[in-house]
Amino acid sequence: MDGIHDLGGMHGFGRIEREANEPVFHQPWEARAFAHEFVIGANIDEGRHAIERLDPVTYLSASYYARWQLAHERLLIEKGVVDAAEIEARIARLKAEEA
Repeated sequence: MDGIHDLGGMHGFGRIEREANEPVFHQPWEARAFAHEFVIGANIDEGRHAIERLDPVTYLSASYYARWQLAHERLLIEKGVVDAAEIEARIARLKAEEA
């Protein structure tokens, strides 16, 4: 394996800093992203494969649970549950509600 997601043991990425008493989820949306894994109808291999197909820039710039969420969006599109336009419309609606 030599993908961007195979960073284990590679030099140059620095130490992983752990927070003292780090919570499982830092934000409520992270818990929802985790829960999506169990409700979208994908198995763990599909989820991992979808994460591994993220482009390298996105993979490196996204947080752990953001990668999960992006992978879930991809799987929902690929399975024909929603299309990209529906996801974008929902994101726009949520942003408008926050404002």
